Amino acid sequence: MNTALPLPPPDRRAWPWPPLVKASAALHGGAAALALLPGGWPWALGAVVADHALITATGLWPRSRGLGPNVTRLPSSRPEVAITIDDGPDPDVTPAVLDLLDAAGARASFFCIAEQARRHPALLREVVRRGHSVQNHSDRHRHGFSLLGPRGIAQEVGRAQALLADLSGRAPHAFRAPAGLRNPFLDPVLHRLGLHLVSWTRRGFDTREADPARVLQRLTQGLGAGDILLLHDGHARRGAAGRPVVLDVLPALLQRCRDAGLRPVTLDEALPARHAPCP
Repeated sequence: MNTALPLPPPDRRAWPWPPLVKASAALHGGAAALALLPGGWPWALGAVVADHALITATGLWPRSRGLGPNVTRLPSSRPEVAITIDDGPDPDVTPAVLDLLDAAGARASFFCIAEQARRHPALLREVVRRGHSVQNHSDRHRHGFSLLGPRGIAQEVGRAQALLADLSGRAPHAFRAPAGLRNPFLDPVLHRLGLHLVSWTRRGFDTREADPARVLQRLTQGLGAGDILLLHDGHARRGAAGRPVVLDVLPALLQRCRDAGLRPVTLDEALPARHAPCP
């Protein structure tokens, strides 16, 4: 097994409560007091239900910041973009993705599922060997990730963090929630582990769209400096000929980046540590 750099110690600073979460906690306290008043319980129940609906909707919006910090664009104004590739490593798709990136001299960030990395450790190391970064996409990519409690989320993120650090030799410093869905219990875990939550500027929906031209259009319409673009090597949709759509989209996307004077960089290059000031 690869000799990993030691994981950084957990951050012991107090988690900075987001304003929406603070307001939700205060509302629950007020609702409890209101419920004790004559005729107050229906109003208290209605307020709590409305609050839970708002919190749930915020967690179901992948680019929202209501539940904590969320990187949707690179912090620098340099002519750079981040190409992020989710759900691998996949032995049928990832090697071809790596070859396409090599041919273009481009670097990408792979948000890897730890369960997949356990199955294909040599492939994960190959991603790193070729100069790309490995980031945390949870242990098992559970469809019910956003329904987990504090312990379940800590296990999903923490197990993946430890395994990916061990296999790659470097601890990830970015996390992407499965499907981008989350709940208020996620950010305290990310804060403790020093992980950025990273979503995207735009996505191609290449897990369900079989037409490479449509995927490319979604990714490149308004393409500009600082964009974070989302593709998939795992769960990749295949076109009519059985070829993963990402393999047809990626060369054209890289050419569009070159034409626009944009350099693909990894998230390791573009993002400081979570608890460090941005440049």
